[in-house]
Amino acid sequence: MLLGDFNAKVGRGNIFKSTIGQESLHQDSNDNGVRIVKFATSKNLVINSTMFLRRNIHKYNWTSPDGKTHSQIDHILIDRRRHWSVLDVRSLKGADCDTDHYLVIAKVRERLAVGIQAAQKFDRQRFNMRKLNELEVRKQYQTEITNRFAALENLNDDEDVNKTWENIKENIRTSAKESLGLHELKQQKPRFNEECVDFLDQRKQAKMQLKQVPSQSNVDNMNSVRRDVSRHFREKKRHI
Repeated sequence: MLLGDFNAKVGRGNIFKSTIGQESLHQDSNDNGVRIVKFATSKNLVINSTMFLRRNIHKYNWTSPDGKTHSQIDHILIDRRRHWSVLDVRSLKGADCDTDHYLVIAKVRERLAVGIQAAQKFDRQRFNMRKLNELEVRKQYQTEITNRFAALENLNDDEDVNKTWENIKENIRTSAKESLGLHELKQQKPRFNEECVDFLDQRKQAKMQLKQVPSQSNVDNMNSVRRDVSRHFREKKRHI
């Protein structure tokens, strides 16, 4: 799947109907639109964002600063073999993304297969191996291993090899857990808090005010609030 801002207006040409569909917002393609259609055709891709029947308000994803021009220039492309896994594509006007573009969302149905090895990977326990640098802990681990393997010397030669391996593996795990303990994952400090919510609310209010009254003072206020919000999140990220 390929998605992004291609600045491409895709037309409704019948010759590429299988690639672009017939539901584009635009009747004719611009230069980037022609390029993206050629690219999709050469790579056996489908432009899903122009495939679904929607009202125009749910098709365009960019509006000019004066609010008079609407364009559908952000697109989602997917391999033709997986074309039917995309159930819907539309733009979402309510998302606060701090950009002149609208969020484009896709509803995708996919079947995921998890292999046995991948499933077992999440069950593995991580032991605190750094404790082996401590002399007392290392001696304790060696003693535990020695004692447990001494008990395995009395096993019969007719014992099933798989069962023997399970016993060996379990003894190693038990010894490591008792001597070393489990590795504790580092708890990260939360980046998003109430202060961040307040900054985002200020930006949202400034954006709504600019939409209602597109004056120069509101433009300056929006730019100022946007700088304050960006500065706050940069500082927040730096101190975590």
